[in-house]
Formats: sequence, C-alpha cells, structure tokens
Amino acid sequence: MVMKVATPRRTASLTEKVLQRVYGNFNNINSNHHHGNHQLMHRRCLIESEDFDYEEDDGNMELMQIGAERTKNVLILMSDTGGGHRASAEAIRDAFKLEFGDEYRIFVKDVWKEYTGWPLNNMERSYKFMVKHVQLWKVAFHGTSPRWIHSCYLAAIAAYYAKEVEAGLMEYKPDIIISVHPLMQHIPLWVLKWQGLQKKVIFVTVITDLNTCHPTWFHPGVNRCYCPSNEVAKRALEDGLEESQIQVFGLPIRPTFARAVLSKDLLREELEMDPNLPAVLLMGGGEGMGPVKKTARALGESLFNKEFGKPIGQLVIICGRNKALLSSLESEEWKIPVKVRGFETQMEKWMGACDCIITKAGPGTIAEALIRGLPIILNDYIPGQEKGNVPYVVDNGAGVFTRSPKETARIVTEWFSTKTDELKRLSENARKLAQPEAVFNIVKDINELASQRGPLANVPYVLTSSFTSLI
Repeated sequence: MVMKVATPRRTASLTEKVLQRVYGNFNNINSNHHHGNHQLMHRRCLIESEDFDYEEDDGNMELMQIGAERTKNVLILMSDTGGGHRASAEAIRDAFKLEFGDEYRIFVKDVWKEYTGWPLNNMERSYKFMVKHVQLWKVAFHGTSPRWIHSCYLAAIAAYYAKEVEAGLMEYKPDIIISVHPLMQHIPLWVLKWQGLQKKVIFVTVITDLNTCHPTWFHPGVNRCYCPSNEVAKRALEDGLEESQIQVFGLPIRPTFARAVLSKDLLREELEMDPNLPAVLLMGGGEGMGPVKKTARALGESLFNKEFGKPIGQLVIICGRNKALLSSLESEEWKIPVKVRGFETQMEKWMGACDCIITKAGPGTIAEALIRGLPIILNDYIPGQEKGNVPYVVDNGAGVFTRSPKETARIVTEWFSTKTDELKRLSENARKLAQPEAVFNIVKDINELASQRGPLANVPYVLTSSFTSLI
C-alpha cells in the first residue's frame, strides 16, 4: 500500500512534514477550541522505522509498507468515568497478548481526553462530580436516554470535534477498534463511514454494564456487540441490532484474576489473616464510596461474641483511594481481627481469602466476586447503569441488597453462625453465574472476525476536508 502525503515546498525534516500534513489543516477550526488544537500539534506521530520506507519527490512523500504480513493495530477506546471501563480495556489488552502474542499491537486510549476539547476532555471530572451528587447523574442518565436527544447531542459534538477524533485514528491507524464506553461508538463510526473504511476496519463494542444500559451503547453499525448478560442482549435487539451482531460472553475480567488458582489457607497465611475465622470483605469501590465506616463499626460489634468474649469472624476493609477513610479506620480500636487496606491491585488474593463480600453494585466487583464464589451483600448503587445490577445478583440467588449497616452486620453474623447452609448455597449460585472465560472468548471472536476478512492490508486513513458539511 502506498499513501501519498503532500508536504509544503520548504526544507523540513521528515517528522515535520508528517506533522504538518496530519495536523496542518486544524488551524481552520473554530478558535473556541484552540487549546485542543495546540495539544494536537505537539503530539508525536507514531511511525516506526521498521514498518515503512520513505521516498520524497518534488515535495511529496510516500509511505510504503513492506511485506504483506504485519502486526495488526487494535485501538481500544475508553474513558476513566468510573474504574470499570479502563479495567475492561486492560483485561482485553492482556488477553490479546496471552492468546496471540505479537500478532496484535494494542493501544488503550482515551481519545476524547487526549484529542478533543470541552466537554469531552472533561468527562472524567464531570462524572465524578455528578455521581457524588447522584440526582444530577440520574437526570443526566435518563434525560439523554431518548434517541432523538442523544443523537442530536452526538451530532453536534461530531460537527465540532470530528477532525480531532479523526486525528486520533490516523495516529494509531487501527485495523480493529474496540469501544468499552457508551459514548465511543457514534463519532468514530461516523469518521470511518466518511472515510469509506467501515468495511475495512473492524469495529466492536464491549458493554461493561451487567444489566441496565444507556442506549448509546447500541449502534447498528458495529460488527459485533459483546453483551455481559442475556438481559443486555435483549436490550440490544430492542434497539435495532441483529442477532448476528450480538454475542453473550460475560464481562471481561483481567486474565490474572479470571484464571487464578488460589488456596484459601495459603492466602490467609500470606496475608497474615486468622486461619480459622470466617472472613468478610468490605469494599467501597476505587474511591472508597458508600457507608463503609458505619458498616465496619457495625460488623466490629456484631462479629464479637460477648457471651464467650471472642470473635466469630474477621473483617478486611478496602478503602480504595480514600485516604481519609483509611486513616480513620486504622485509628479505630477493634474487638475482632481487622485488616484495613488502601487501593489494592491484587484483589484476587483478598477475595480468595474471604467468605463473602459487601460492596456497592459496581459490575466489575460483582463479576470478580462471582468468579471467586463469594456471596454478595450489595449496599448501594449509582442510579442508572448500576441499578439493574441489584436484581441481577439477587434474582439469581447470589446475594442480597440492603442499605442498612446494622442489617448488613446481622446478615453476615448469621451467615457465620446459624445460617452457614445459606452461605454455602449462595456461594454455589455465585459460581454458576460466573463467566471467567469471558475476556478470552471475546478476543478469540474478534480474531475470528479479522481472520474472515483475510490478510489485512494497510488501512488507508486520510484527512477529510470538511465534516460539518457531511453531518
């Protein structure tokens, strides 16, 4: 494949010519997002010398790919609006490496944050603010659900920022695009359509919500939509996707967790936990949200048998990035064995060492708990996308829901004393609901989609002169 790139007739380095050609036309975009353009002009073009030859002739430059076989580029689009999107993206990246080695070059990128301006480059901060004021998030989630509203909203953003998104695609030149965020289908697919690349670039969506989904997750232009549950698959059909586009594999969990073979006895020894007492894991998500402190105190009281003067259980508390919560709980005086931890990267060990879990209804934590066979007490949820996770757990007999710290403590105490059979039954149901192979099934299916298209030629990404006239 040969791609001609026009360069100005002046003495300049090869890198300057590429940057000028890719980003030079951005000066014509409205000055209101000049700051975004300034960032773009300073980005490096990822051109690897072993993949291309360069020829210059009368102010033109040719980039020629050598050889028919090459590493395929996979661009995973994500945003840090909640920890689940990045976690799923990194799980997919790691599974690609394990299954296919160097056949694929994986890029995990927040194209919105890196390339565009407000409001897209500020989504992370906006989301964190709104979920702390949940009524704001509830209004935003449900208010943008009607198709005519989010279609107009996304079209307006596309008219303003499509060139920036296009620049991101040009930098990574993906053969395969994987979206793990509901706002990262429409604009990239429009860019591919305008470039005539919809039949050359494979585009798939990996939904990271277990039950309740925002309608922007579903786009009929994708090659595949990977759903974590049958409930989500039904919504995809209702929103216009064909059965052939839908696969139900489960939520992608990082391979080191999904395939970990763990011994509870050895883990408790390693983590310096009591080897005999049953253990409950209390979590508040990555940000340490929810009634963690009140629940911890209630458990500290209820898991201590006053009659015999000894504990009947032990407690592990994961505070995430909430340093104030961590410091406060560390200063408490406990009657039972308690481990207080901050942000943890090896949750498979802490889950493997415990017998049940208390958490808000985040999809990633739920999926991980199911894999470990932990009965779940859900104590909170974010309105909108997490609300449906509660019936997903409760109706499938894998756990219960209560917002009351005292009720939570009572349930755990019963599971550890008079209702051990119930704890065992819930654990069995959790394992039945678990889908540890989801991430491997997803990457294998994507690889199959790529194989069906035969050897992938270098995708001819070019700049579009005007997007506004195309919308």
